[in-house]
Amino acid sequence: MLDGHLLVDAHVHVPHLASLAPAWVDWARQFGAPGILDRIWRPDGTPDPAELDGLMAGEGVDVALLFCEYSPKATGYQHFDDLLPLVEHNPRRFRPVANVNPHLHFPIARELVRQLDHGAAALKIHPVHGGFRADDAALYPAYSVLVERGVPLVVHCGTSSFPGSTNAYADPTLLDAVLRDFPELDVVLAHGGRGWWYDAAAFLAVSRPNVWIELSGLPPKRLPDYYSRFDLGRLSRKWIYGTDWPGVPGQAANARAVASLGLPEDVVPLVLGGNALQVYSGLDPA
Repeated sequence: MLDGHLLVDAHVHVPHLASLAPAWVDWARQFGAPGILDRIWRPDGTPDPAELDGLMAGEGVDVALLFCEYSPKATGYQHFDDLLPLVEHNPRRFRPVANVNPHLHFPIARELVRQLDHGAAALKIHPVHGGFRADDAALYPAYSVLVERGVPLVVHCGTSSFPGSTNAYADPTLLDAVLRDFPELDVVLAHGGRGWWYDAAAFLAVSRPNVWIELSGLPPKRLPDYYSRFDLGRLSRKWIYGTDWPGVPGQAANARAVASLGLPEDVVPLVLGGNALQVYSGLDPA
């Protein structure tokens, strides 16, 4: 708990460092808390579950959604199975999030089902790093599985500075056909349209009941500027808190900054944890 509120960090990366591109490690050192890699990762590049659990507890994080990623063109490999020891250490605090890349996984539905069977709370796709569009027909079998299982889709919708990225694929409007063809699918826009698409992301969130904005990578004090064309009190009801840890100085500080934006009193607990409990599959922070 943080200041009496349930806190869910819906965007956390804890990969094995040896499988990553050097640019990812540089990013974590540049934007993360000083010494964070040395504290959480062992000399062999594997994360220490107990150290991670202790850090999250100290930051007030009740649930952390752990991301993986298969993006050899950009950041390298963050393998899903590498997350499982962390989840096993504290399955209430840690939940994995699945990831597939249509260039690497076939049949794509089979790999998604495998990851969901290991407890994945969502599927995250990364078009920008993976080199594909969110409306690629090769992904449709995976989307069908999500609807059948009642599991949400998280889509990276923001620019990336990593070498090898294709930022044009971050456009939220590329999800228009997906939202049409899968009207029962909850879709979370990670990074909220960061860069060139804040208005598009916000419009989708306020106009469609099943679209949400996840705040990772967005400085909280800038949110009123990014979404200045929208009623912040209304739009924030569709926000989900996330940090993109370890690329953030502190989770508690970011959460408190969001809570201090002057949002309606009943909205703050939704942003910090309530919306995540509604959207993601099987979270149990009790």
